[in-house]
Amino acid sequence: MFYVINKFFCLFGDSIFFMSEINKYSKVITQDPTQPAAQAMLHAIGLKEEDFKKAQVGIVSTGWDGNPCNMHLNGIAANLKNLVNQQNLVALNFYTIGVSDGISMGTSGMRYSLVSREVIADSIETNAGAQFYDGIISIAGCDKNMPGVIMGMARLNRPSLMIYGGSIAAGKYKEEKLDVVSAFEALGKKFAGTISEEDYKGVIEHACPGAGACGGMYTANTMASAIETLGMSLPYSSSNPAISDDKRNEVKQAAIAIKNLLEKDIKPSDIMTFKAFENAIRMVIVLGGSTNAVMHLIAMAKTVGVNLTINDFVRLGNETPMLADFRPSGKYVMEDLHKIGGVPAVTKYLLKVGLLHGDCLTVTGKTLAENVADLPDLTDGQDLLHTIDNPIKKTSHIRILYGNIASEGAVAKITGKEGERFDGTAKCFDTEQAAIDAMKDKKIVAGDVVIIRYIGPRGAPGMPEMLKPTSVLMGEGLGKEVALITDGRFSGGSHGFVVGHVTPEAQNGGNIALVKDGDRIVIDAVNNTIDVMISDEELLQRKQSWTAPALKATSGVLYKYANSVSSASNGCVTDGI
Repeated sequence: MFYVINKFFCLFGDSIFFMSEINKYSKVITQDPTQPAAQAMLHAIGLKEEDFKKAQVGIVSTGWDGNPCNMHLNGIAANLKNLVNQQNLVALNFYTIGVSDGISMGTSGMRYSLVSREVIADSIETNAGAQFYDGIISIAGCDKNMPGVIMGMARLNRPSLMIYGGSIAAGKYKEEKLDVVSAFEALGKKFAGTISEEDYKGVIEHACPGAGACGGMYTANTMASAIETLGMSLPYSSSNPAISDDKRNEVKQAAIAIKNLLEKDIKPSDIMTFKAFENAIRMVIVLGGSTNAVMHLIAMAKTVGVNLTINDFVRLGNETPMLADFRPSGKYVMEDLHKIGGVPAVTKYLLKVGLLHGDCLTVTGKTLAENVADLPDLTDGQDLLHTIDNPIKKTSHIRILYGNIASEGAVAKITGKEGERFDGTAKCFDTEQAAIDAMKDKKIVAGDVVIIRYIGPRGAPGMPEMLKPTSVLMGEGLGKEVALITDGRFSGGSHGFVVGHVTPEAQNGGNIALVKDGDRIVIDAVNNTIDVMISDEELLQRKQSWTAPALKATSGVLYKYANSVSSASNGCVTDGI
């Protein structure tokens, strides 16, 4: 129950929250008599004198027309504005950018994908900071959108929450369930000659049936699930489908939630604690999520002063099993989880077996455990989420590897279905396209370790994802016979024996730049090592003859990014942390 004691504090359950002056930021421009010009401009947008006493909520959408992940978000934002206004608040919509990884993948445009995370964070901080919004609701659809909006809101540290745009429905062609990765893998089948031209086009036409983010446990659904578990979105936000009554109801609840957050002055720093990040990491592991979660969670933690490192993924990974049978390595997509109870049902199970901290505060104003206490358990008979005593993998599929190729760490995605050790021969490429051409020309064979380098945060610049080459390998039937190592990164849709985020990157003189064709490479995902099997003396000789290439970008946002970005092991942040 909720009892009003007086206008300064209220009692919720057994907890006392002191009610704040909910317009404490906007009053700088609405209540100061020396700000007549600001007030005149607010009158121009339709505000009345009585509105100046209300708290202002900035609603930021990453919506744009050119991508199914984001095409519906501005509609959500328009509806949300009306709902927030009904809470006796002033809702003011603004907009930021997005990049479609699926569209830019395999092209030079992919260099802008990770960069967009920083641009999104910067733009939210800039707009909301300049306009003195008291609270923020962000609406995000694709994977870089989500850490970007969380980082922007966390920098401002005002009452805030995120709404996930939701995932797409599964595509279907000739009775086969499809998603966007099916289209990438169809290219590999085309190279291998195992798919007809009619079926190739059929897969492409039917893989993505409408609005919503990619359906498997790729980076978008990984980050949405992590953020819900972190406490920065409402229960069910990550698993509610994009086009559903449940998503529409969530938007209604978000309008109520932001008023509650403002009244209790609950800020991102109150929610995004070290324990909350541990919860998020465990959810990523349990669901078999994307390796991108490593850099994104580290970057998000840095914005609130939480010292999260890649070694926390090692520690938690050693005691957390992978339980969910999601694509790309499994068979289920996010709409399947929605049908059996969603992320809250998973949360409830993980709390029961002691894998999550239940006392962490969330954007509901309640704890994680309180949020799910009265919600349904997982549906009986489901086989999407295995039990803790029958895991898909006893420890994390996300492996942090160290060795003479990656002295500062690398991130591998090893579910166990690929094996846990690879011993092969290096074939080196300094561009993604060169590697694709070699695959197309059948120059990559079983036992090869494909190395794609000079595509790290500085080297690309922008650290593009290597979904196209991994999908081609899978489509050619080489997913278990060929390994791939890169100082770039991987889409959550990538699977196979893949290692990314190699640090130091090649552009900075990391040893990945020194590997030569024919070198023996050993990757051990049990002992968490990655090494080129040559002597330290040989490595030193190669290092002495190596020269750093010129940066590929000489102006614009990519040049600024290359000159400010940290390593992948430090989250690829650009704020000097």
